Amino acid sequence: MKMSAAEISQVLKEGELEKRSDNLLQFWKRKTCVLTTDSLNIYADTQKRSKGKELKLQSIKKVDCVERTGKFVYFTIVTTDDKEIDFRCSGEENCWNAVITMALIDFQNRKAIQDFKTRQDHESASPGQQERRMARAP
Repeated sequence: MKMSAAEISQVLKEGELEKRSDNLLQFWKRKTCVLTTDSLNIYADTQKRSKGKELKLQSIKKVDCVERTGKFVYFTIVTTDDKEIDFRCSGEENCWNAVITMALIDFQNRKAIQDFKTRQDHESASPGQQERRMARAP
């Protein structure tokens, strides 16, 4: 997988995370992850970065259940459809949960500003709305 120059400049964090598998035994599997301003990309193969899973920030509701033990920090990503994905990372390095949370907050703020500007543009495009608003002003 080749990333364009624009995508490379948007990378916030890159490294390894352990993800709990969805099967019955729930083993921890080491994954290579790349967090960008719009998504968390999870790759099984460290070298090829093929067959990756992209988890868009718009589909993440929150980062939850942060727990620190002696060696690891455990956290859960909750998606908008209430699916929970469990991760853990080494407690010694800059942990992923904080970086993902900050990227999620930044994404939500950018989306809120964009929605506000879109709403403002729609209101200013219809002159009747502007006149009604002015008439109500004290």
